[in-house]
Amino acid sequence: MDATPVEISDDVIRLGQFLKLAGMADSGADARELIADGEVSVNGEVDTRRGRQLRKGDTVTVEHPQGTQSATVV
Repeated sequence: MDATPVEISDDVIRLGQFLKLAGMADSGADARELIADGEVSVNGEVDTRRGRQLRKGDTVTVEHPQGTQSATVV
């Protein structure tokens, strides 16, 4: 499955913010729940830190009940 490129305006973005920007989470609360439940991985490794700093080139994957969704920071 190909990751969708999502452009950010700064050099870094927090994981929770990126999930909302990429449309992988509907709200901050939704993002927090996905991360806390271990359903979010960064570059192939599960990360439970909502404040994780993402940089260009990082790939975020979310395991939704309806399927897997991936996005890359560009």
